Amino acid sequence: MRAVPTTDDLPPLDVLLPVEHAGERLDPRPDEAELLGLFTDRMPVDPPRGVHVRANMVSSLDGAATGADRRSGSINDPADHRVFRVLRALADVVLVGGGTVRAEHYSALEVPAGLEEARRALGRSPEIELAVVTAGADLPGALLDGPRPPIVITTSQSPGLDQVRDRVGPERVIVTESDTPGVVDLRVALAALGARGLSHVLAEGGPSLLGQLLEADLVDELCATSSPVLVGGPAPRIVARHDWLDPARAVRPLHLLHSDGVLLGRWQVVRLGA
Repeated sequence: MRAVPTTDDLPPLDVLLPVEHAGERLDPRPDEAELLGLFTDRMPVDPPRGVHVRANMVSSLDGAATGADRRSGSINDPADHRVFRVLRALADVVLVGGGTVRAEHYSALEVPAGLEEARRALGRSPEIELAVVTAGADLPGALLDGPRPPIVITTSQSPGLDQVRDRVGPERVIVTESDTPGVVDLRVALAALGARGLSHVLAEGGPSLLGQLLEADLVDELCATSSPVLVGGPAPRIVARHDWLDPARAVRPLHLLHSDGVLLGRWQVVRLGA
């Protein structure tokens, strides 16, 4: 999970792309109207496939998805957090893998301060749901037993299935099956979220989950921040796959922002057959 500076620390963002807006500066505003407008442009109100999946990831300049502490929070900065707040405010549900939940210490999600009214105006619900993909259903007790537990997405073969149903309630557990035993079927999972009215999905990682979503051709756009640090080490890239994506997924730039060496891009992922 990203580090959280105060809103007073949020920097202005310079527009680099699209070229017709190059040179414009987006100063921080309490309601972030300009930035919200930028990220809702070409974002469907009613997604044609039932859900719209936007992934948001950060990496170092040398391609690492985490710092030496194995967490993404150590390579982000206030510019990334400014966009992060807006993306959260636009999401019906944040989708993460179980490993990321444990490593980044996720808890129940709150609408970023100051963006509640903008969220309501866009027709979003007052609360952001958290959905966790986990084959083993092994999640922190503090998260499962809290007043707002997550939606748990798992399989019928999960060793923790019965326990997690008891802890969060059966209505907050989505059970999927795939051709590979014990592997979550993300297509079925997203359809189930869409059926609950959670149409705008923000996938925050980790790299394995993003790789699975891309492999299944389920990602509509990627917001990728490049942080101006070099970390070396064995950290994963933002997409972790044992095999090459075949074919490679093409992307098209929607916009590119800049702040003090940080580059913040939004890319449309070209769906297969499009």
